[in-house]
Amino acid sequence: MLEIIQLAVLEDNYIYVLHDRQSQATAVVDPALARPVLDTLSANNWQLDYIFNTHQHWDHVGGNLELKQKTACKIIASVHDQQRIPGIDITVAEGDKLALGTRQISIIETPGHTNGHIVYYFADDQALFCGDTLFAMGCGRLFEGTAGQMWQSLQKLKQLPETTRIYCAHEYTQHNARFALSVEPGNIVLQQRIKDVDQLRAKNLPTIPTQLKIELQTNPFLRGDSRNLQETITMSGKSPLEIFTKTRQLKDRY
Repeated sequence: MLEIIQLAVLEDNYIYVLHDRQSQATAVVDPALARPVLDTLSANNWQLDYIFNTHQHWDHVGGNLELKQKTACKIIASVHDQQRIPGIDITVAEGDKLALGTRQISIIETPGHTNGHIVYYFADDQALFCGDTLFAMGCGRLFEGTAGQMWQSLQKLKQLPETTRIYCAHEYTQHNARFALSVEPGNIVLQQRIKDVDQLRAKNLPTIPTQLKIELQTNPFLRGDSRNLQETITMSGKSPLEIFTKTRQLKDRY
């Protein structure tokens, strides 16, 4: 069984510490800071084996070198980022398989937010660690990639089982929800979800993980086929990519 500890750091980042109870293998996903990870390891008497980086932005790799120095862990990241992420030991690409003890991991390349972005999919655990590609009711800004690349990346993730839990790297949900409602005001499921999200945040509770099923029902970047969305953004009859591109442009200005 995969144990997942979610650490809230900085203003809105999440770090995930992963532990395979059977083998005692431990990894951390996107350590923005080292200290919260080291404290978690100490509290649980765990030894860090791996860092899994999704992309090179500082708020995902800031703790890499300190953690490597203090734990002798191995750093895993995209082959496309081997010159950009500090301390890489192992590079991976689309379709590669990894293991965290007894837990099997598939690598999926998801360019768009950055050119080298990857995600880590634990099929048996129904868990996806997706960095800044997919958010609750949102997707990553196009800092390096194109709308076409991000659209294709999201199509890959849409094909995963609907029960997949989405562990993204930021607590952006409330802002994303307001935008989602502005482009799909007739979505009843979305209207209720916003109420649930607001209740969680009022108690300072996380809205992450989310689940792919609810994202397919409420995330505008996965809902280009929604007639309500198409009409609201005046894109009826346009191609899925054109609809996605317009939606992303509107979000950038929101």
